[in-house]
Amino acid sequence: MLPTLLDGDKVWVNKLAYDVKIPFTEISLAEVSDPKHGDIVIIDSKVADKRLVKRIIGIPGDTIYMQNNALIINGVAADYEVLSREGSSIIIEEHLPEKTHQARLARGFLNRRGRSYGPSVVPDDQYFVLGDNRDNSADSRTYSFVPREEIIGRSSSVVFSLDSDNSYLPRGERFLSGLN
Repeated sequence: MLPTLLDGDKVWVNKLAYDVKIPFTEISLAEVSDPKHGDIVIIDSKVADKRLVKRIIGIPGDTIYMQNNALIINGVAADYEVLSREGSSIIIEEHLPEKTHQARLARGFLNRRGRSYGPSVVPDDQYFVLGDNRDNSADSRTYSFVPREEIIGRSSSVVFSLDSDNSYLPRGERFLSGLN
């Protein structure tokens, strides 16, 4: 999820954002709200057999199309702004229908196979998710759509962060910082 999340970030997960569940289970008692475009969600993926952190790009009924990492949702192209070019990557700002966030793209020719997708319609009770590190992310382009019942909750902040490149010292500036 670079550049949104850094290696060593621990995020707050609001497990009541979408559902009320029986404590210590994934059994939903009631739906509170639905995930929206741009939400950062934690997924208990059965297909990937692990927990994933991804961004909601498509909700049920949306038509998703990608051409060379340029998103088109329901026939409307997302707006982009290049923020920086750092070594082998480009940091962009991507404007979705309900949220703006940063994403990272590779400048080289590696991992180009996942840059185009669809068009595909998101089925009922499923979501299309992407990682913010687009060319290095196993997401809906790899695992297909995410069923709603696999979404554990929404994250909107980093609780704390440890820098693996600096002897796991805390990154004070990331403590309790918000996520876009």
